[in-house]
Amino acid sequence: MDLQTFLDKYLMLLIPILVVQLALMAAGLIDVLRREPGEVSGGKRWIWVLIIVLVNLLGPLFYFIFGRKGYQSERD
Repeated sequence: MDLQTFLDKYLMLLIPILVVQLALMAAGLIDVLRREPGEVSGGKRWIWVLIIVLVNLLGPLFYFIFGRKGYQSERD
């Protein structure tokens, strides 16, 4: 199988995955950088930035599930 055949066959499958990955990465990075260090699990934002950037597709999902602490109520 040459490169052109590979691209023709699989590129249309890879593009949506790439778009989802980049969107999740951007959303995760924006969210983690807008938060104070105490608002993320572990208190260290740089660790979550590395996880979001280096762990493809799953890194942002891990951050959104495990990395963010609950929102505080401002009514008190």
